[in-house]
Parts: sequence; structure tokens; C-alpha cells
Amino acid sequence: MKKNEIYTGKVTEYEFPNKGIIREEGLKITVKNALPGQTVSYRLQKKRNNTGQGKLISVTEDSYLETGEEFCRHFGNCGSCLYQKMPYENQLELKKNLVTDLIDTVYDGYIFDGAKESPDRYGYRNKMEYSFGDECKDGQMVLGLHKRGSFYDVLDASCCMLAPKDFGKIVDCVTKYCRMKDLTYYHKSTHEGYLRHLLVRKCRAGGDILVDIVTSSQCEHDFLGLVSELLNLSLDGNIAGILHTFNDSVADVVKDEHTDILYGKDYITEKILGLDFRISPFSFFQTNSSGAEVLYQTVRDYIEDATDGKVVYDLYSGTGTIAQLLAPVAKQVIGVEIVEEAVEAARINAAANGLYNCSFIAGDVLKVLDEIETKPEVIILDPPREGVHPKALSRILDYGVENIVYISCKPTSLVRDLAVMKEAGYKAERVSVVDMFPWTVHVETVVQLSK
Repeated sequence: MKKNEIYTGKVTEYEFPNKGIIREEGLKITVKNALPGQTVSYRLQKKRNNTGQGKLISVTEDSYLETGEEFCRHFGNCGSCLYQKMPYENQLELKKNLVTDLIDTVYDGYIFDGAKESPDRYGYRNKMEYSFGDECKDGQMVLGLHKRGSFYDVLDASCCMLAPKDFGKIVDCVTKYCRMKDLTYYHKSTHEGYLRHLLVRKCRAGGDILVDIVTSSQCEHDFLGLVSELLNLSLDGNIAGILHTFNDSVADVVKDEHTDILYGKDYITEKILGLDFRISPFSFFQTNSSGAEVLYQTVRDYIEDATDGKVVYDLYSGTGTIAQLLAPVAKQVIGVEIVEEAVEAARINAAANGLYNCSFIAGDVLKVLDEIETKPEVIILDPPREGVHPKALSRILDYGVENIVYISCKPTSLVRDLAVMKEAGYKAERVSVVDMFPWTVHVETVVQLSK
């Protein structure tokens, strides 16, 4: 086999999150976005020793798992819904197998509590970040999501089935307004232009919607006309706030350098398992509210009895959701989170919920732990996708607490950390897979460990 040549092969294995494996002429060839059982055409990009890397060109034969029909015109071009042609039961089975196969490389003998469904399969996303751009070079401006594998091309996302229908109406409204006003979009290559992103958030409880248009400061526009048009839309929910955020960072990320309130307020309030959580445009919050209840109820079931009257560390605590759910039975809960805005939101939320045995510290987990005088008796870990920093994990394990619950959105990072925890004397007792992201490759995993 030669580099840069095009080949056809059948995917016989699959690795998390989206890596199809083809065995050919003694090579293990990885093709991203190819599913088990598919026959695909691919270009061999890399070849070294017994491994290769191919770029997917087309699917010539569907997977045995793909017995349904796609529901979006962007299927195959958008990088999100890789499992779109799979019946939901097949998606759950695939995710379950991917996670348990990984965990089985470290532990055996644990209780597997199954793959838990998302209560909502469509329209479940409570937050979307859209980008301004064009579908092709010098094409008409669109507002949507990046095309798979492209840094520049943007696909119109008003039809996205993962977002509530209200989001599509808002995207259409903003797009038409900006075109009518001849507002330019920000070009990532030249760093020139005005329109950058649109953030939309919606609460399941009450249906409040927050709209935030993000621009550079290279132009002045008051958006009062847009406010009027948005408020006149016929929506299932109700717009609680419209914001204008300025971001002159050259990085293609949504960053708040200054925000003006154009209408209403700059936050909405979601309810999870009976508690209220205030959410600002840039707060971290699980993007599937009904799925979050399943996830957090699983955590509570695993650890609530062990936290009774105990000191709990909630590390990588975000806006303090888990900390507050455990606070009613715990003696004290201490949350640590590096994002200061999330910590401030956690403090506000805890006070609003009447929970005064929670405290939240802003800072890096590794650096903050040595500053906390009160030692933990139970630890909750909910780290970013890349898992716990090795030095931080070592420090955490030095506490020697009897019970730990690890929540992970990336099973490969989870398994790396579980191997270290096993060496430190921890055993996996129970494992759950929670599907927070139907039609996509992503999944949450909850592991209960004991010393």
C-alpha cells in the first residue's frame, strides 16, 4: 500500500470515539468517522511500521447498525451526528460496548448498571454556539456550524434537530437581519470583520431563552432593530435576555471581553432535581438538561449514603451542581473549579437554594488542594475531557478516602486514570453509561470506586 493512494476497505473494528479500523496487508489503518461494518473509500495519508491513517472519502456500503434514515440535509458534512442512521437502541449498544471494553482492560468484577437513555432524543441541546461565515469561499454569509474537517466553511444550522425549534427561528431571524444590514463576518485568516458568533441558551424549566450576539469591536452597530425582531418571533419559549458581547481575540473561541445587555437580563435559571441553577451565557452547564437529571441522579444513587455527615470534595465542580445535590446529607461540601465565573455562579446558586454548607474555591485543583485545611472523606471527580492531571491525581489519591465517584465525558481519559487508581488500591464497584448526546459519538460514564 502506498501513501496518498485511494483504497477501499471494510471496517472490522471500532475505537472510541469515532475511529474505524481496517486491517489490510498487515497494517492497522485508522479511518476517522468510519463505523463498524461500513465499507469505505479512503486515502492513505500516513504509513508507519504496522499502522496507517486514512482519510475518509466516501461510504460505499452502510454499516449493519445503520438500518434507519438520515434526518438532516447536512448528514455527512456536519461533524456532529455520525450515528444519525442508527436506530437509538443500536447507538446505546455501541456506546455501552465501547465503554465497557475499555474499562475491562483495567477492572473486572464490577456491577454494570447499563446504558441509560436520554429522556429527549431530539431538541435536547439547551445551548448552541453558532459561527458566522460562508459555506464556500466568497459565498453568501451564513450562521451555523463548521463543516466537518474544515476550519472555515460554515453550514446553515437553522434545521439542526438536536436544538429546540426556537433556536432555528432565532438563527433565521439573526441571519436575515445581518444580511439586510450588510454586516460583515469576521474572517479568521485576516482577523477582519464584525460578526463572530451567536450563543443561544434555553431552560427546560419555564422555557426562558438567552440570546447573545458576539462581535469584534471593528464596527459600531446598536442591534436595536434585531432586538425588536427577535421579540416579535412566535416561539415556544420566551426571550428573557438579549446580549451583545465583544471579542477581539484572534483565537476562534467565544470569549467575553465586555457584554452589554440589550434587553432583559444576562442569565436564565434552570431547575435540576428540585434545585435552581442560574446560568449566564458563558457558564458551564450540561447541554442536555433532562439527561443531566439522569446523570446526577446516578451520581447521587452511587454516593449519597457514603456522604451522610461527611466532608465531600467536589473537584472540577463547574457551577456546583453536584455539590449542591449532595449538600443536604453531607456535613460539608467543598467545590474547586478553575473558571472564576463558574465559581461565582456556584456561590449564587447555593445561596439561592439555601445551602450554606457549600463553599467554592476558584483555582487549579493541583494548586488549591494544599491550601484547604479541611480534609475530605469522600471525593467526586468530574474533570475536563482530558481527565485529571497526573500530579493532581496523585495528590487526590494521597488522601486515601474510602469512596470516590469519577464522572467522565471521555472514556479513554477515564481508563488511563482508572489504571492509576487501581495501582493506588481502588476497586471499581459500579459503572453506568449515561447517554447525554443522542445521534453523536459522545457519552458520559459514571464509576463508583472504593478503597
